Amino acid sequence: MPVDTPQDQAVPASLSSTARPGIPARRDDLAGEEPYGAPQIDVAHLLNVNENPFGPSAALAADMGAAVAEAAAGLHRYPDREFTALREDLAAYLAAESGIPAPPAEAVWAANGSNEVMHQLLLAYGGPGRTALGFTPHYSMYPEYARDTFTRWVTAERGPAPDFALTAAQVTAAIAENRPQILVLTSPNNPTGTALDPAVVRAAAEAMLAAGGLLVVDEAYGEFRRDGVPSALELLPEFANLVVTRTMSKAFALAGGRIGYLVADPAIVDGVRIVRLPYHLSAVTQAVARTALAHREELLSQVATLREERDVLAAHLAERGHVVAPSDANFIFFQPLLRTAADRHAVWQALLDRDVLIREVGPQPWLRVSIGTPEDNAAFRTALEEADPR
Repeated sequence: MPVDTPQDQAVPASLSSTARPGIPARRDDLAGEEPYGAPQIDVAHLLNVNENPFGPSAALAADMGAAVAEAAAGLHRYPDREFTALREDLAAYLAAESGIPAPPAEAVWAANGSNEVMHQLLLAYGGPGRTALGFTPHYSMYPEYARDTFTRWVTAERGPAPDFALTAAQVTAAIAENRPQILVLTSPNNPTGTALDPAVVRAAAEAMLAAGGLLVVDEAYGEFRRDGVPSALELLPEFANLVVTRTMSKAFALAGGRIGYLVADPAIVDGVRIVRLPYHLSAVTQAVARTALAHREELLSQVATLREERDVLAAHLAERGHVVAPSDANFIFFQPLLRTAADRHAVWQALLDRDVLIREVGPQPWLRVSIGTPEDNAAFRTALEEADPR
């Protein structure tokens, strides 16, 4: 199978800008743009997109199949567009996971992955003449959400490597300078794995509240945070302008199910409801998500294993002389110090040649490796050591 470019997949011919005559021009701001996509390559050890490597048990897969079969009997009808039962299930889960009082169903919203949740937030609260602020390095889709919604996207720098931390002073200064209507903070951050100090979230919420703006805290990897690291969910009762987003793709091993969600004041949720597409969450998706939440003990049972594997792998990389960013996620951001290769693409290729796929993302020369099964992680260690035989 041909190898994709390290950052994104090659664009299929049907999507190429070299279209036949007569094809209308795209929007000017889309000229030269290509679809998002991490490389999808058939290798033994897929460690590039932060998936959970542990799939459902046969019993859980059977329960999901039964739920889908029940939903299929009604597929001639539109799904429940408010999906209240799913929202209630998500609220109960968050109360158990984070120790907060269960939010009301009207304070919870779900969509097809946290990508669609973020897109809907910018549709409702961004737009022409409005600014969204983030801190680099950050998830590569944030500026695309802004582009799609005609929201101005601006950035400020995170702290220096290897911590890539943010301070309250940094955040409030960036707010004062850029005057955003939306501030996006990520904890743990992708691609660095850095979790936010609660004092930073509080300072950001206060500053954005004073400015009449929205604070979005993206907690896609929240379940992997280390003991003692709180969730921004704890601040929801204090700040009406706070939104916390989560996903079932990572900890719940449901990347193929496409379920993301947010928690916020019901008035903010109502804003998102205005811009959502009709019946955006299929009956099948709702059925799978509710079944997964009913079996959350099984699905979340591997989170502790992944956290332990992460910490062991981080220590190994540091012992080998690589610079490692502290991680509260299910991946590690590291700077290779190989004698045999000066640039990260050579390292990436050397690993791919050994059947291990990781991700080139963020500033040079950093790389990101997802935490896989113990066998995956062992294969990664071996491949990296073979590429750098010290």
